[in-house]
Amino acid sequence: MTHSRRSVLRRGAGLAAAGAAASLAGCSGGGTGGSEGFDSGYAAFFTLKDWANEVAGERASFEDPVDVGQLGHGWTPDGTLAADVAATDAFVYLDSPEFAWAQDLAATLEADYDSVAVVDVLDGLEDDLLDWDHSHGGEGGDHDGEGGDHDGENGSHDGESETRYDPHVWVDPVLAAEMVETIAAGLGEADPENADVYAANAEAYAEELGAVDDAFEAIADEAARDVAVLAGHNSFQYLEARYGFRLHSPVGVSPQNEPTQSEIAGTIDLVDTEGIDVVLYDRFQSPRLAESIVENSDATEAVPVTPAGGTTREWNDAGYGYLEQMTEINVPAFERAFDAQ
Repeated sequence: MTHSRRSVLRRGAGLAAAGAAASLAGCSGGGTGGSEGFDSGYAAFFTLKDWANEVAGERASFEDPVDVGQLGHGWTPDGTLAADVAATDAFVYLDSPEFAWAQDLAATLEADYDSVAVVDVLDGLEDDLLDWDHSHGGEGGDHDGEGGDHDGENGSHDGESETRYDPHVWVDPVLAAEMVETIAAGLGEADPENADVYAANAEAYAEELGAVDDAFEAIADEAARDVAVLAGHNSFQYLEARYGFRLHSPVGVSPQNEPTQSEIAGTIDLVDTEGIDVVLYDRFQSPRLAESIVENSDATEAVPVTPAGGTTREWNDAGYGYLEQMTEINVPAFERAFDAQ
């Protein structure tokens, strides 16, 4: 079966036709269909789980197989995940080589389990994707400070070097609203009896995403400087493209890069020349580079930001979802970094 984005809902045909017909009798669009049968699902990482639960409301509950403190990029599932997901009604994922395990799982579900709705949140967003150069090889950096490598991204699922799109589409709240709408459409197609509920929940959540968009617009409008420093690989290209932010990183956009001493020295010079007080770093990477830049420059503080691809124990205990990570972590950090307070 070829990968196509013509429908946000993917349906396989591997089950026996008679059994599938019996299980799907009276419904359309795949999945188990109907309010009685549709009640659970999986999503490929933290943010998609959060969005799917917002859209589903009380009608269904979604799980994230990725542990707290880890990201879904390049993650390796255990051997039971396919069976666990196949026992539910939906799988929400992002069709990106950086989530190769989710692509493989989606293909398995499409081929063998037509009772599971498979929803690709990137449906319709092809023209909005930004390039991400993975030609440097080798992963660098620690993951999260909570154990494990950064996010296991290898940038080359098939072993070759190539340019792919940056998967961090979800950091843009405008594109996030479109992906939430896609989730609602996929769930509505699988469970048509509740399609209006899913659409209404998505619309309400989109209003909250609109407030995040407004906050970043205000930062862009009020910024006293036109550049900030991010001491780590840049997962925020989509924010730069949306709001005109300029983030200088000695690492660049690829997580495989290791900064040279010259690049670090140039970053320190930029901090001092621009009078930058705050150096940003990715909460899911080590803060060591940011702390080193602060120690060797006129900056005074290293401040975390989040690509919102996972959650920490602290944020999980506080009940932080995607919105809270953006409004409580990123918006204040960007305000300080761009002196837009």
